[in-house]
Amino acid sequence: MAGGSSWGSRPEYLPDGRFDVEQAVRDIPGVEEFPGLARAWRWSPMFRFVFSLAMDAEGTRIHQVNARDSFDEGLARAVLAFAREHRAGLGEDPRPFEVVPGFSHPGYGFDAVVAVQPGIHGYYEGRNAELDEVVVGVFPAYVREFSGNETPEEAYMRFKEMLDPADMTREAVPFLRMRFDNTRTGGGSEGDLRGFTTPDVLLRELELLEGAPGGFVEYENRHGQVRRIGWNGSWTVDGEAREHAPVPAEVLETLN
Repeated sequence: MAGGSSWGSRPEYLPDGRFDVEQAVRDIPGVEEFPGLARAWRWSPMFRFVFSLAMDAEGTRIHQVNARDSFDEGLARAVLAFAREHRAGLGEDPRPFEVVPGFSHPGYGFDAVVAVQPGIHGYYEGRNAELDEVVVGVFPAYVREFSGNETPEEAYMRFKEMLDPADMTREAVPFLRMRFDNTRTGGGSEGDLRGFTTPDVLLRELELLEGAPGGFVEYENRHGQVRRIGWNGSWTVDGEAREHAPVPAEVLETLN
């Protein structure tokens, strides 16, 4: 493996030559046992952050949950146990976002656990290359946030810039791509590709669309379904005339 370890004088290896994953975790300064979960630990680099880790059943990979200003021990334990049970992100060819539905925890609306690989999370990049390569990031999530067909580049952008996975109190950020053109405000997208955005941006552009001849808002949900809403003196939805634009509740329903 490339790189070196910043904890300890050298990486630890087992007699068969494999990297000693458990010892690498135990070498982290300030690490402690995670209560109520076997072969699990947690550590905090500063007061705002708590990182929770659990060994997989084979003892070769680690699941890790990060929390920022929102650590809930019970939720972190539940996510790690669920990820371990379902081997989240441990297959031979994992997707950029591996979504495992069926998760729940009292007091939260999450309905899935999502796994991301080192190339996306980079939790120990630049600090411990060997450990970084064996850590699978996991976080509680909502099924409606993912299409399952994200490219590595799209997953990286969503993970780093939109989903805020370290906030354990976060609300859903539904999968949503959009392009638009508003002839009245002059706002619009470049080219024919739909870019990722958030529901509040979609709803705002729909509000501004009335009175913009030839203007449109086109958006795509996680199922790949595309809807186009236009204005040219009257409203159209997917090419059909309507007296009024879709109300916000109708629009948001299509993002489930």
